[in-house]
Amino acid sequence: MLVEINAQFPEPRKVRRAVDALLEGEVIAYPTDTVYGLGCDITSKKAVDRLYQIKGMERSHPLAFICPDLSEIAKYAIVDNQTYRVLRRFLPGPYCFILEATREVPRLVQTKRKTIGIRIPNHEVVRAVVEGLGRPVISTTAQKGGDDPYVDAQEIDADFHGLGLVLDAGAGGLVPTTVIDLTTSPPTVVREGAGPVDEFVDEAPRSLRNVREEMKRLKATMRD
Repeated sequence: MLVEINAQFPEPRKVRRAVDALLEGEVIAYPTDTVYGLGCDITSKKAVDRLYQIKGMERSHPLAFICPDLSEIAKYAIVDNQTYRVLRRFLPGPYCFILEATREVPRLVQTKRKTIGIRIPNHEVVRAVVEGLGRPVISTTAQKGGDDPYVDAQEIDADFHGLGLVLDAGAGGLVPTTVIDLTTSPPTVVREGAGPVDEFVDEAPRSLRNVREEMKRLKATMRD
C-alpha cells in the first residue's frame, strides 16, 4: 500500500499507520536522508524473516538499526566517551557506524562478530516512525542485487512483493550511506557513500585519530 507523506512535516496519522504496520509484523519502505530503505520491528522474527525474503538476501547479509536519537544507541551498542563524541558529531547524518553490540540486541539479528550498524538518518519521516514505534527499526537499502537503489516509491511498491506499507515522500537518492567501522583502530571505511570520509582516514587534516588525541588531552585536563 502506497501512502504519500510530507517529507518535512510528516502527518501524525500517516506515521501511526506505519507504526501499526510494524507492530503487526509487516515490512515497510520509507525514505531516509540517503536512499529509500526497507525495514521492520527488531523484535519480530516473522518480520525479519520476511525482510530477508522480500529483498532476496542471504541471512549473512548485515542489517542496520535505525534509532530516533543518540539516547537510544547505548541500549544496543557499547559506547565509550570517544565513540559518543564521534556519534554526536556526525549523527543525524548519512552514516552507518559499526559498533560492538550489547546483550540487548535480539539474537535473531546478531552477527557472528557481535557488532551492529547504527543509523540516525537526518529525515523527519523515518525518525518519526521509529520514535512512534519506541524501539529501533532493522533496516536495509531498497535495492535488488547489485543494482542501483530504487528512487521511486511507486516502483518499490510494485517490485518488492509483500510490503505492508510504502511511505512516499518523493524521489529518493542514489548514493547509500557511508559505513564506518568504529570497532577497529583506526576506524575502517567499509563503504564510501553519501557521507564524507576525510575525517576518518589518517591523511585527513582532522582525522578521527586527532579526535581521539583531543579526547585524551581533555580527560587529562579534567583530572588536573
